[in-house]
Amino acid sequence: MLVTALAPAIWGSTYLVTTELLPPGRPLLAGVLRALPAGLLLIAVTRRLPKGSWWWRSVVLGALNIGAFFALLFVAAYRLPGGVAATVGAVQPLIAAGLSAALLGDRLTLRTLLSGIAGVVGVSLLVLRANAQLDALGVAAALGGAVVMATGVVLAKRWTSPAPLLATTGWQLTAGGLLLVPVTLLVEGPPPSHLTGANLLGYGYLALIGAAIAYGLWFRGLRALPPTSVTFLGLLSPVVATALGWLVLGQDLAPVQALGAVIVLGSLAAAQIRRPAAAPTTAEPEPAHQPSSPEPATAPGARA
Repeated sequence: MLVTALAPAIWGSTYLVTTELLPPGRPLLAGVLRALPAGLLLIAVTRRLPKGSWWWRSVVLGALNIGAFFALLFVAAYRLPGGVAATVGAVQPLIAAGLSAALLGDRLTLRTLLSGIAGVVGVSLLVLRANAQLDALGVAAALGGAVVMATGVVLAKRWTSPAPLLATTGWQLTAGGLLLVPVTLLVEGPPPSHLTGANLLGYGYLALIGAAIAYGLWFRGLRALPPTSVTFLGLLSPVVATALGWLVLGQDLAPVQALGAVIVLGSLAAAQIRRPAAAPTTAEPEPAHQPSSPEPATAPGARA
C-alpha cells in the first residue's frame, strides 16, 4: 500500500513541474509527451505486444486511464479554478466504490461512504477558495474525469492481464497517448518549434517518473489491493501539490488548509481498514477419547 501511495504522491508534483519547467498553455501536449514516450519505452523494454482480446482491452483501459482522463482534465483546468476541479475530482473514490460493488461484487460499507465524503470535504478545505467561480461545462468535465478514471481502475482490476505488469502499463500509456495526439493537434496545434533545456527536463520527468514509474506502481497496486483502496490513495495528490507549493514556491498555507490535509489523511487511513475474517461460529466436535492400547515393547533403535 505504501509503495502504491508513491504514485499519487509523484503526480502531486505535476503542478510544480508544469508551472516551473513547461511552456505555458500546452497541457494536452504535456499529456501526450508524458504518456506516449513512456508507453513506447516500456513496450521496448518488455518486448511484449497484446494478444487476443487484450488489443481492444488495452485501448479501452488506455482511453479511460490516460487519454479521456487527460482530455477532460484539460477542459476542467481551463474552465474552472484549480480548487474547484480538485474538489469535484475528489469524488472519484465514491464512484469507484459504487462501480466495485456493481462490477466486482465488493461490499459497499458505511465506513467507505463516510470516508469518501470526508475526503471531498478535506480536499475542498485544502484547495477551494471563497471566490471560486463555477462553470457548468467545467464541472461536467471534472466529474467526467473522475468517472472515467474510476471506471478504468475498476476494469483494470476486473481484467487481469497474463502479461508482465510493465508490458500492460506500456500498452495503456501508448494507447492513451495515441488517442491524445489528434485532440492535441486540433486544440493546441503543432508542438512549439523551440524547446528550452528546462522544457525538455520537465517533459522527461513527466514521462519517466510521472508516467513510466508512477503508473507502473499504480497498476501494481491494483493487482494486489481492492480498487476502492487504491482510488482513496489518489487523494494524496492535492496534499502533496499543496505541500510543494508551500515548501518550494513559498505559497501561503492557512490553518484551514492544514485542517483539510489532516481530514484527507484521516479519510484515507479509515478507508484502508479491512474487516477481519469472521471466526467460525461452531467448533467441530472433538473425537471421543479412545483408550490407547499398550505400546509394544521395541528396541530403542526401532522406536527412533
